[in-house]
Amino acid sequence: MIFVNAVRGLCMALADSVPGVSGGTIAFLLGFYDRFISALDDLIHGRGAVRMDALKFLLQLGVGWAVGMALAIVVLTEVFESHIYIVSSLFIGFILFAVPLVIHEEREVIYGRWYGLIFTVLGIAFVAVVSSVNPASGGMGGQGAAGLLYVFLGGIVSISAMVLPGISGSTLLLIMGLYLPVITAARQIMGFDWTALPVVIAFGLGVCCGVVLVIRLLRYLLEKYRSQMIFLIIGLMLGSLYSVVLGPTTLDVPRPALSWETFHLPAFLIGGGVIFGLQGVRVWMSGRPRGGKRLMR
Repeated sequence: MIFVNAVRGLCMALADSVPGVSGGTIAFLLGFYDRFISALDDLIHGRGAVRMDALKFLLQLGVGWAVGMALAIVVLTEVFESHIYIVSSLFIGFILFAVPLVIHEEREVIYGRWYGLIFTVLGIAFVAVVSSVNPASGGMGGQGAAGLLYVFLGGIVSISAMVLPGISGSTLLLIMGLYLPVITAARQIMGFDWTALPVVIAFGLGVCCGVVLVIRLLRYLLEKYRSQMIFLIIGLMLGSLYSVVLGPTTLDVPRPALSWETFHLPAFLIGGGVIFGLQGVRVWMSGRPRGGKRLMR
């Protein structure tokens, strides 16, 4: 089980590292999202054996996540700048193929509750509005007090999005103009360039604060208002298509938004194949046949 959880963490990191799909989406598709959220909440608010069980689970995830993020950072800054349209097409494939799977797996929760579509509309609108905000200058990720405070706030915002399926924390960092500064700082630290340490520390503290602030609320909403949350998550996922299309416009050197001319069909199909592959892994891990079972427990 340690190896399985490490693989789960690695998959989450690969999603978290690139704008488009959050690690929460991957946890959702692999069937351990509820456990992930519960473990985070138990680590903060639990006691005794409950806290220890949560810590073991999160450490196992964390090992895989750290490996995945390190692999992503090593190549990400180069790939993201030079192949932005391929990356964007890949994640559009992730999203479009993931949404029907989410609807199928949660059909028992949402069937007959069509009033919940208002939450889907709200989710789409939220991501569209956020994605339309002009990104801040990359200089906001600097070493000054104001820059570090902005990085801290970016950590809070990004982790809040990363644990919620549908909206990508990396996309929000792009919008805030912090994506490349944070990735570059992490890469410098990996190369033992300690000048970027204040940026990494500020971002890490923001992530910790974000976890404390958002996890308990999210767990409560999933338990008490599950159907509304599923509709909202579907809306966030659909809305994130718009943010991926606009992704190239948020680079340090802005490029045109993704269009039919720059869309990369093979990457799109690979994205869909990855999603169905993850679904197959989920079924294999659970040891259950396809169909008839809810994804999250």
